[in-house]
Amino acid sequence: MIKTFCKTQVEVNVSEDGYLEDMSQWNKEIAHEIADEIGIELTDKHFEVINYLREKAAAKEALTIRKVGKSGIVTIKELYQLFPKGPLKFSSKIAGIPKPTSCI
Repeated sequence: MIKTFCKTQVEVNVSEDGYLEDMSQWNKEIAHEIADEIGIELTDKHFEVINYLREKAAAKEALTIRKVGKSGIVTIKELYQLFPKGPLKFSSKIAGIPKPTSCI
C-alpha cells in the first residue's frame, strides 16, 4: 500500500498496519508526521529511542520492550511515558522500522 505524507509530499510503501516497508525511505520529517497522526510530540529523547531502534533493526536484532528498557537510553517506565498506549508499537512505527514480532 502507498501512503503520501502531506507536509513533505513524499510517497512511501507501508504495510497494512502502517509500518514503512523500506527503512531507507524514512527521514525525520516523516517521523514527525507519523508522530502527529498518533498524537505524540517528538523530543530529543524520543529520537534517542528511535535511533536506537533503527540501529537494532538494521542489525536484524529482535526488539522487545525489555531490551529497550535495558539499553541505557530509557527505562521501561520512561518508554511508556514517551510512547503511551503502545510503546514498542508506536516507537517502531515512528522509527520507520518493521513491526516487531513481539507487537500484536
